[in-house]
Amino acid sequence: MTEIVIGILSGTVFGFVIQRVGATDPEEMALGHLMQDSRIPRFMLMAVIFAAIGLFALQAVGVGRTTILPLTIGGILVGGTLFGLGWGLAGYCPGTCWAAVGEGRMDAVFALIGGMAGTAAFAHLHAWIIPAVYAPTNLGQITMGDLFGGQLTGLIVEVAFLTVAIWLIGRLWRHGPKTQ
Repeated sequence: MTEIVIGILSGTVFGFVIQRVGATDPEEMALGHLMQDSRIPRFMLMAVIFAAIGLFALQAVGVGRTTILPLTIGGILVGGTLFGLGWGLAGYCPGTCWAAVGEGRMDAVFALIGGMAGTAAFAHLHAWIIPAVYAPTNLGQITMGDLFGGQLTGLIVEVAFLTVAIWLIGRLWRHGPKTQ
């Protein structure tokens, strides 16, 4: 029961934060994709930093548990392409879609239905996709810790890289919507 309560509370906080940042607005998302507004991309990278640090800390005290999936180049190319197309067409990624539905956006309801249809299609094609796309390009279970000689070193490299990316986005992109 405690896990369910923690999940509901953390999901509510997540939804509140992404709504306040503007990530539930497809127009704001489009401005980020077009590099006309740096707020949402910087927020998303910052969220990855906090998640990485939080997961590292949970694992350090023996609470966090992860399942490391194999790195498959074919899966990344196909999945990333489908994810990007869906995000570009709908204006939502999966997390922001759920929050936008909670906000009452009807377009997000249809995006959510489309995402569920895509998930169902993947489930039905899974037996064909794995040998055709995943297996030939499977590089095994690789983590940042494996690449950099330890989990802490991998975390430091990841945080440093993403911090530089946030700084560059802040320097090179616009900082908000254009005023007319």
